[in-house]
Amino acid sequence: MPASPSQPTRRTSVRETALVVVQKVLAAGDLEFASPRPGIFAFDLPGERKLSTPCQLVVGDHSLAVHAFVCRNPDENHAGVYRWLLSRNLRLGGVAFAIDHNGDIYLEGRLPLSAVTEVELDHLLGSTLTSADESFNPILELGFATSIRKEWEWRRSRGESTRNLEAFRGWLETGDGA
Repeated sequence: MPASPSQPTRRTSVRETALVVVQKVLAAGDLEFASPRPGIFAFDLPGERKLSTPCQLVVGDHSLAVHAFVCRNPDENHAGVYRWLLSRNLRLGGVAFAIDHNGDIYLEGRLPLSAVTEVELDHLLGSTLTSADESFNPILELGFATSIRKEWEWRRSRGESTRNLEAFRGWLETGDGA
């Protein structure tokens, strides 16, 4: 029985197999990617609430890591945002929220190279996309309420479209804070 791309042969290293799996999964998902360095795949996952989630897959010597940018450092209510992120981490599969040295919010996940199969990688990317997409508006409401309200009022005072703020209409129109 011939080896599949997710099962290494004696001549193929586990890392080489993982690289092949990554390319297959990205191609199957019609995800265009760039490889700034060997073993790094940069691409965007398309979403609904968060229209695009920039991602990187890094195939290292022992593991595959996913890094996905979710949102920049919140303008306000850091404690509320971080509390929400930590409580959300309890329900996530394969990824978890993290912040970098600038306070920007990411989703991070890892798989051992021996576990990198098309099914597992698809699951990891699906979890990344779902988590980024479902979390985007709550993060904005908690961490950028003042900016959102100012933008809403500015657009309404000039008769401009508020279409991209529709997700927040409820609390904007009632005057409730997020």
